[in-house]
Amino acid sequence: MPIAGLKLSEIDKIQKELLAKCKLIQPSYTPIVDVAQYKDKNILVVWCFGGQTRPYKCPTTLDKDFSKGYSYYIRKMSSTVKATETEQKELYDMARTIPFDDRMNHEAEIQDLKLPLIQNYLYEIKSDLLEESEKMDFIDLCKSMRIVDGIPEYMKPLNVGLMFFNDDPQKFFPYSQIEVVDLRNGPEGDDMTERIFRGPIDSMIKSALTYISKCSLSQRL
Repeated sequence: MPIAGLKLSEIDKIQKELLAKCKLIQPSYTPIVDVAQYKDKNILVVWCFGGQTRPYKCPTTLDKDFSKGYSYYIRKMSSTVKATETEQKELYDMARTIPFDDRMNHEAEIQDLKLPLIQNYLYEIKSDLLEESEKMDFIDLCKSMRIVDGIPEYMKPLNVGLMFFNDDPQKFFPYSQIEVVDLRNGPEGDDMTERIFRGPIDSMIKSALTYISKCSLSQRL
């Protein structure tokens, strides 16, 4: 800080160089890259999401001679180091469990993602993607938000997309709800009220927090 920013003439070159470097990764992996403005400066935002085919390895050198082979790398504290044989086994064990949010939901369809919910979310976070969403293809919009995955012949929503952008996520995730229990007279009392909140995860959390806030206020009064 302060951010220097990028010249517009540099951005295309940097993106091409980044794509060329990504092609060296095995298996193939391409992050989501977007050009944005921050404090009146042009920046590149690189989103490296959890891949479906991890772990990934890369050349041990970026020189033109790749004869030194490929290696797996891991992060230790503030350093990036080669993974030992034991750590490589751990990487493969971790790969067997893709993070739940990043998993494709084979029981759902793209149509289960609702455009109004997506646009409302983009509006609330003040995303530049909101204006583009009015005219871009729905699949491209979902890809930009990283809430779908797969090949064109078999494109499926990711769990995270269904949790945020479906009116009834419980259809896919039973008991995905928030239960708030109010014990007015303490654990031993018999005065108890319970409220259950359902729906898209962001809406559900807001409703639950609003309810808790109102209950706290009424108790103080």
